[in-house]
Amino acid sequence: MTLFGIRIPMMMSLVMWAVLWEVVGRLDLIFLIPPMTSVISAGMDLVQTGSWQNATLITLRSFVFGMALAIVVGVPLGVLMGRVRIIDNIFGLWVNMFVSAPLSALVPILMILFGLGETTVFVTVFLFAVWIIVLDARAGVMQVPPSLIEMGRCYGASRWTIFSKIVLFSALPEILAGIRIGLIRGVKGVVIGQILVSIIGYGELFELYSRSFDMERFWALTLILFAAAMLLSAAVELFEKRIEYYAGAR
Repeated sequence: MTLFGIRIPMMMSLVMWAVLWEVVGRLDLIFLIPPMTSVISAGMDLVQTGSWQNATLITLRSFVFGMALAIVVGVPLGVLMGRVRIIDNIFGLWVNMFVSAPLSALVPILMILFGLGETTVFVTVFLFAVWIIVLDARAGVMQVPPSLIEMGRCYGASRWTIFSKIVLFSALPEILAGIRIGLIRGVKGVVIGQILVSIIGYGELFELYSRSFDMERFWALTLILFAAAMLLSAAVELFEKRIEYYAGAR
């Protein structure tokens, strides 16, 4: 970002919002917004408590299992949809429907099907993440130029070699982009699942802090979740940049 010919780092926007938050909190305009310094101090105390550590383990377990299943199912299904027309015709409507549907409305149904335990949260994470992974993997495979596949055939490459060395590598940027967006949606899914259904993990802490009006810890926990989502997204994005030349070659 450039302002009056001076390049300003993107992190400055976060600093500006933090200063504004601190000012609003110090003026005591809204009791729901405490000063940023109080939130940071509460966050440092929070991460040392056993309740936060136990909640983090529960939340991470549901998130990791849900995301792992979403990737294992989403990437192969998206690749198959991009390569086989009949599979695309069968699943295309359902994938697009679930991507655009308000998945939060399905959480009560999941509660009836799977009960009030971690299984419901695990399935919620999966449903929030898998559809965008499928769509991006499908888009990446469909954008592979036929000339690359034809070139592989001319050099005597087998079908498996063409699929693994040409199709998958060419579609890798879109596949990673889908996983990156899926990770962010998965964080949303694990929080919604824990708050609306199971009241475990971070959902239990959010419920506790909101009922007791402990807004310092409430906002501290929110910022921790935002930071985790941003770090996950940045890690995948960094890996994306390392394989950008595949898209360029394509």
